[in-house]
Amino acid sequence: MIQALRNAIRLPDVRNKLLFTFFILVVYQFATHIPVIGVDRDALSSVLNNELAGGFVGVLNLLSGGAVVNFSVLALGVYPYITASIIFQLLVPIVPALEAIQREPGGQEKIQRYTYYLTIPMAVLNAIGQIAIFSTFSDQGAIIPGFGQDWLLTISVVTTMVAGSMFAVWLGELITEQGIGNGISIIIFAGIVAIAPLNLFNLLAGNPDRLVYNLVMFLLIMIISVVAIIYIQEGVRRVPVQYGKRVRGNKQYQMGRGQFIPLRVNPVGMIPLIFAQAIIVFPAVIAGLFNPQPGQFGYDVQLAFGNQQGLLYWGTFFLMTVGFTFFYADVMVGNYRLAETLQRNGGFIPGIRPGKKTEEYIIKTTRRITFVGALFLGIIAIVPGLVDFINQLIFPLDAVSAQNNPALVLSGAGLIIVVGVVIDTLRQLEAQLVMRNYEGFMR
Repeated sequence: MIQALRNAIRLPDVRNKLLFTFFILVVYQFATHIPVIGVDRDALSSVLNNELAGGFVGVLNLLSGGAVVNFSVLALGVYPYITASIIFQLLVPIVPALEAIQREPGGQEKIQRYTYYLTIPMAVLNAIGQIAIFSTFSDQGAIIPGFGQDWLLTISVVTTMVAGSMFAVWLGELITEQGIGNGISIIIFAGIVAIAPLNLFNLLAGNPDRLVYNLVMFLLIMIISVVAIIYIQEGVRRVPVQYGKRVRGNKQYQMGRGQFIPLRVNPVGMIPLIFAQAIIVFPAVIAGLFNPQPGQFGYDVQLAFGNQQGLLYWGTFFLMTVGFTFFYADVMVGNYRLAETLQRNGGFIPGIRPGKKTEEYIIKTTRRITFVGALFLGIIAIVPGLVDFINQLIFPLDAVSAQNNPALVLSGAGLIIVVGVVIDTLRQLEAQLVMRNYEGFMR
């Protein structure tokens, strides 16, 4: 691998792609420190220190590459674009007009353009909602005083945040086109990596008496999680495929001998985790609107879902992650139209009739292997809760806190993003080297 890295740096075009990617990430990180106009820093600090807001702020900070802690012009990050992309992925198989557009020559480019159009209103809604929710969690008043009353200020703030989100998407597309790897994923990856050292420092410095324990637990969690993520993410079920014979002149040719359909154990990556994390904070937000008092059910809900603690929270998080994984995997596999493509090209699965029977077989096989992937994502999602449970057994007198939880240095979604982006980037570098007759990374 070291020799492959040297070869990548020696090649001028590959080196330029790497340098361009690094430059764009530096630009992005610089922009995360440009604050939105009118932000009350005291109110922002109170939100960041509010334990009830921890889950919501953590998800937004993850998707914005660390921009939320400064409430910068990139505070929305690429989340509106991700939401718009997921909406279109769900709508294409449902809406016949969109399905017809996708099948046209250049249809995928049209769907991509519509995704950009939808990103703008999604960014507007996200900006308004984010400011409102932050103001709800603030003990020092509105996060942006006058927002919603002063129309000039309101329009300026929303326009700035929407422009920042589109700027982040544009930077991601630049990396995809002229750099190495998937730009959107790399931007999120860079943000996670940028804030991880601070989280690790807070973990180790927060409680000197538990320094060795926290360090050992962090290393164990990282090693076990990375190995498990690579094993599951790269796991495939190879469904054999054969093609009929073709006659050319007086000779017959067997086409596609030894081919197969690679059905992934986890075909959806970290998207179900992001969905679940984005939605699970809303019970705490809704309960907080009624100002519940201790002893009331609403207060317990706000405490559990806001602090990310307790069996109710982790159990709900696990079930939501598993459910979203099954749902999204069905949609993704349905969009591929594998049975239709096989039949059109004269292919078939041995022992399975083409057409409807093949489609049913693929769906059944996908759901069976997705069960393993869904359980894996669910377990990854609740690792911080399991670590809290272990901590309480070993240190029963210590309060449950994020600063005492080694699993929160990098969350489950953060780990999957980091490992997935590294693997994808290495594969793209490998492809660049293989084209030039060098050995790749993944051999």
